[in-house]
Amino acid sequence: MLRLREADQSLSLNMKFILLAVFACVAVAAPQGYDPPAPSRYDSEEVPILRDDRVIEDDGRYNFDVETGDGIVVSESGSPSADGGINSAGSYSYTAPDGTPVHVEFVADEKGFQPQGTHLPVAPEFPHPIPDFVLEQIAFAAEEDARRAKEPSSRYGAP
Repeated sequence: MLRLREADQSLSLNMKFILLAVFACVAVAAPQGYDPPAPSRYDSEEVPILRDDRVIEDDGRYNFDVETGDGIVVSESGSPSADGGINSAGSYSYTAPDGTPVHVEFVADEKGFQPQGTHLPVAPEFPHPIPDFVLEQIAFAAEEDARRAKEPSSRYGAP
């Protein structure tokens, strides 16, 4: 009986040690402090709306122009399309956080949203020069296809 009591005490002591170790790990892993991000010009105050002109016609045509005190300008007009969608066109302008002025003109119709702006990337003109290593790979693949066409094949039940 004494031996059983010693085993229980040993088990109890081990459990207490494990719990103490878990609590220590949790305390060490807990965040030590919080530094909020520095405020930006967008967090400082309310931005006044300088202009907000909206016109919505009964036949679904619309037009709106909005300008805010921080330099954002949005202009858009649209009308229903024959397929039940909306065709719209317009522009928006703002100043990027790095101070760069951004101006985008767009059309949105059955072909999707089509923005245009000097800051947007442009795909290279086609046909553009194909690098030599690509041409070599194309030639190698053609040679390999020609070689395989001459070999007998037992795939897919062919003789």
